[in-house]
Amino acid sequence: MSLSNRVNKISISPTIKVFAKTKEMLAQGIDVINLSVGEPDFPTPDNIKEAAKRAIDNNFTRYTLNNGTVELRTAIADKLKMQNGLDYSPDNIIVSTGAKQSLYNAVQSLINDNDEAIIPAPYYVSYTDMVTLAHGRSIILPTDEETQFIITSEQLEKAITPKTKVLILSYPSNPTGANYSRKELEAIAEVVEKNNLFVVCDDIYENFIYDNDEFVSFGAINKSMKERTVVVNGFSKSYSMTGWRIGYAAGPEEIIKAMGKIQSHSTSNASSISQAAAVEALKGQQNSVYEMRNEFEKRRNFIHEQICSIPGITCFKPKGAFYIFPNIKNYFGKSGGNFKIESSFDLSMYLLNEAKVSTVPGSAFGAEGYIRISFASSMESLKEGAERIKNALKGLG
Repeated sequence: MSLSNRVNKISISPTIKVFAKTKEMLAQGIDVINLSVGEPDFPTPDNIKEAAKRAIDNNFTRYTLNNGTVELRTAIADKLKMQNGLDYSPDNIIVSTGAKQSLYNAVQSLINDNDEAIIPAPYYVSYTDMVTLAHGRSIILPTDEETQFIITSEQLEKAITPKTKVLILSYPSNPTGANYSRKELEAIAEVVEKNNLFVVCDDIYENFIYDNDEFVSFGAINKSMKERTVVVNGFSKSYSMTGWRIGYAAGPEEIIKAMGKIQSHSTSNASSISQAAAVEALKGQQNSVYEMRNEFEKRRNFIHEQICSIPGITCFKPKGAFYIFPNIKNYFGKSGGNFKIESSFDLSMYLLNEAKVSTVPGSAFGAEGYIRISFASSMESLKEGAERIKNALKGLG
């Protein structure tokens, strides 16, 4: 069978590969501590579930407008204005089947053949393949612990060429938990405006910020940035609604209309039931969001301390999201059992097979030499997982 060139240029998400192997082991009855998962371990709040049940009982089960119900887009507009200082009308908003679809639609709407998209690394695994599918080219800007995993305005300026069209930003970051200050964003905004770039900003972890740090939406930096930015967000993380598949984007009306065209020929509207639940998520009580954030901060403090106590490992303390991203390069060249550790994938597989702990190799995020550990698991799982990791790494020599 002859597949399209565009499909042959991309691969399945590496995080899905690890997830599948972990599920396979669990199905075999193997006691695996899953620290690879990218979703909260909390249930969807009851008020949101009840709203979905009401929608079903009221037969709200038919197609909605392609861009989403007016009620939900109005609720999103209210949220963006009150929480983020962004003033959008419902016409500047599109609701999609998850934030990932919003990101995909935005990239498809902005990137022409051979256009360049600048992406700081480590990055969310799908960004580069989204650019490839749009026939664009990803320009990767590497970061590390010394830079606190953020790019500088000077670094951005040097990477720009006449073909540069888009900057993709995500903070707090998956996988590092890095966050940008307002001052750092203002410096980046100057470069963006000077070079006439567009920005696609993934804000999905905005509500999980720790140590009284601040989240600043890039589009709210100034009027010019609002006109150049597509803000992408969703309900999967903040409201523990990963399976509901509901996300959104807000931005300049011309771009949102273009995204709507693409969506009309792929999925059409997001689930009507999920949209009804999302309205309640935004309008209802927010206690569950704060409770999750507080619990995640406790877990972050614990797992960061435990991992940093392992000889040879260093680890940036994340400012947000629910992952730590330890540097494991000192274990390269070591062996244990049938494994020789020469990459982050090797170490992740060693931990999965020998310690029965599931992590994600840093190479999946464009950052070899690290692994991602999720703390969106119970404290009991984190304690057991940390102990297993420590013991497994002692066995490498």
